[in-house]
Amino acid sequence: MMAFVALLRRDLLLAVRRRGDLANPLIFFVMVTSIFPLALGGDPRLLAAVAPGVVWVAALLAALMSMDALFREDFADGSLEQMLLSPCPHSVLVGARVLAHWLVAGLPLVLLAPLLALLLNLPVEAMPALLLSLLLGTPVLSLVGAIGVALTVGLRRGGMLLALLMLPLYIPVLIFGAGAVEHAASGLPWTAPILFLAAMLALAVTLAPPAAAAALRITMGE
Repeated sequence: MMAFVALLRRDLLLAVRRRGDLANPLIFFVMVTSIFPLALGGDPRLLAAVAPGVVWVAALLAALMSMDALFREDFADGSLEQMLLSPCPHSVLVGARVLAHWLVAGLPLVLLAPLLALLLNLPVEAMPALLLSLLLGTPVLSLVGAIGVALTVGLRRGGMLLALLMLPLYIPVLIFGAGAVEHAASGLPWTAPILFLAAMLALAVTLAPPAAAAALRITMGE
């Protein structure tokens, strides 16, 4: 637990020092979401119909954009090798890295999403579903993405390969996340998609850190 807290604190301090890198996914999220009202002509009904999908696709792409840097700098300066030589369970250390990544890159997207959803004329009644689906879904994106980053961290141009690996795995999260918001906006029950997202999160928390740690050991040749 001490190693988990220390690594989490280290990553958060490094993220605060690199504020420019933190802003890139948020700027991308805002730009993608803001372009749709201009492209669709500002029709309120059309915007409300596409709002759940637009917000979720923009959040998914912004999360994918920030994933490539999860282990890459540590790989370049040798910190990753030192982490793997640590006597602490590697899955615990990977979990700390993923949690720090979500707090820095995922949580701001969740907090910003309602404002952008209002821009897309999403009904206020659907806001709880939007927030809850993003709170459950974005950690899954970070956890699953950590496995892909661990597999491609040693490649010089692993960003495109990472996208090809992760996008098919992100599709179920996108379907259930956008589906929950769409059901809420239509006045339909939206509990079932949220429960599926909660189940995905439980599986990801349990299985993703050990899988990512194993992928890192394979990549580092240990």
